[in-house]
Amino acid sequence: MHGNVWEWCADSWHENYEGAPADGSLWLGSINDNHHQYHLLRGGSWDSYARYCRSACRFHDGLASRYDDIGFRVVVSAARPR
Repeated sequence: MHGNVWEWCADSWHENYEGAPADGSLWLGSINDNHHQYHLLRGGSWDSYARYCRSACRFHDGLASRYDDIGFRVVVSAARPR
């Protein structure tokens, strides 16, 4: 799914994974640091160089950004047979 749009992630931006939660929970920044101002973007977009179009590629931006290459992905699980 990477390469369509930069995907907004729920986590706040952090420079590295030091102190990241190991249980898969959200990693939000504190109001006392600069991390709460920016959210994580992943995956590159149609307007990116090929090296950025991978899920491991990370970037950040403010939530007020309104670029045509930033978005989110909707996931729907299939109905389970009864």
